[in-house]
Amino acid sequence: MAVLSRILKSYIVQPGKQVALDTAFIAKKLIRSVGKAAWIAGTSFIVLYVPLFMVTDREQQINDLESQQAALLGTGPARPALN
Repeated sequence: MAVLSRILKSYIVQPGKQVALDTAFIAKKLIRSVGKAAWIAGTSFIVLYVPLFMVTDREQQINDLESQQAALLGTGPARPALN
């Protein structure tokens, strides 16, 4: 056991241990930062784009319904008004 403790305290092992500790510390900070960025991106997507997708889907459903009604009545599809 004394040999092992001397090896662990040697001038060769100490810098390696310090590098490992520093690397672990930096990795933790990096993971935390990536997690925060992912949270911000995810919530921004939900707030900004989901309502847009819902409106686009609703418009598509209305257009489909109008096309079906026009087909049943025998008239051509309604043309959008040009301004």
